Amino acid sequence: MESTIQIIGIEGLPEIRPGDDVAEQVLRAAAQAGLTFQQGDVLVIAQKIISKAEGRLVSLNDIEPSEFARAIATTMNKDARIVEIVLRESKRIVRMDRNVMIVETHHGFVCANAGVDQSNVAGGWVSLLPRDPDGSAARIRQQLAQAVGIDLAVIISDTFGRPWRQGLVEVAIGVAGLHPLMDYRGLQDSYGYILQASVVAIADELAAAAGLVFGKTNGIPAAVIRGYRFTPALGSAKTLLRPADRDLFR
Repeated sequence: MESTIQIIGIEGLPEIRPGDDVAEQVLRAAAQAGLTFQQGDVLVIAQKIISKAEGRLVSLNDIEPSEFARAIATTMNKDARIVEIVLRESKRIVRMDRNVMIVETHHGFVCANAGVDQSNVAGGWVSLLPRDPDGSAARIRQQLAQAVGIDLAVIISDTFGRPWRQGLVEVAIGVAGLHPLMDYRGLQDSYGYILQASVVAIADELAAAAGLVFGKTNGIPAAVIRGYRFTPALGSAKTLLRPADRDLFR
């Protein structure tokens, strides 16, 4: 069992633009920082640079809000164009109250504003979540494996709020190379009791750990977590989504 885990921020990444190769940029920045990837590393990448590279950017000038979006915007004191984009990125509205829109995205994530974000993008533009974060993670993992000859796990993270808890935290929205959950059910604890409900969201914990070096103003959108032992697996962030029949709050 590991007792020491390192979180190494990858500094020096340039401003990512549509069409950029994120894996190539990460490799270049890591090399310039003297960082060599090792077998068993977990690479966590902030969603924003994935979205930028994949062209998931929308100009507000190109958006014509629907009447429904305008009505919501008036009630909630929001930009109707942003409301329209949120609606387009949503499968359903979970709750709207106190100027907050909580929705379920087409991926199945329940979050504020469907991940539509104005931070760290040019004025008049918003970024959207990647269409297929698992696929993005898998492609980067494959590229890195081919480039450095070792097997890494890759997590794409985004900042989510949490019900009943103050503050934001990084969570995994894309996973490749490890199983997102660690199931301890059926094992004995130190007192001999059989664990009944202990399933740990490992991918979310790793994403949150990387958030400690990301910050919000540090300009570090990628980090290597070293020392966490995991069994390589295909992996998918969809595993982290609670099924509807087990969701007491749906």
